[in-house]
Amino acid sequence: MTQENTKPETDTTAVPPDAGQGDPAPELKDLHLQLEDARSKADEHWNQVLRMQAELENGRRRAERDVENAHKYALDRFAQDLLPVKDSLELALAAIGEDAALDKLREGTELTLKMLGQAMAKYGIQEVNPLGQPFNPELHQAMSMQESAGQAPNTVLAVMQKGYTLNERLIRPALVVVAKAPAAG
Repeated sequence: MTQENTKPETDTTAVPPDAGQGDPAPELKDLHLQLEDARSKADEHWNQVLRMQAELENGRRRAERDVENAHKYALDRFAQDLLPVKDSLELALAAIGEDAALDKLREGTELTLKMLGQAMAKYGIQEVNPLGQPFNPELHQAMSMQESAGQAPNTVLAVMQKGYTLNERLIRPALVVVAKAPAAG
């Protein structure tokens, strides 16, 4: 019996030292793609953060403005309820006239009217009394028009009821009679 060499056969082809690792270029490409993907996601998240911050800031400003307006115009209904009282006091003064027996009543009514006017001014309620001024449809409501040779057209000839603003916002227009040009004739 002959003995055969039982040594395992080995591949005699030369294997480079970095065999098994493959070409590094595809791995580098993959890493670059992952890096670019991560950067684009980071940019996207950064933009989202900036938009959210801007949205929060806008919301804060809106809320501040709403609170400011709520404080500023909280008296709107109250002011509108006070205006007829002031109108009545002014009519009472006009009705009293010059009767000597009613001097004390006139004096008391004038004082009450003055106090009411001061209280209204303290809270930002201003009178709109446009007598002799140009008609302004944003502040005045024309009740009628009259020919007037002495006044320019669109001038307020008479104020039937004063208007009022609350913190520069109209709460009641002035009711007025407006001048128109005399008819040619």
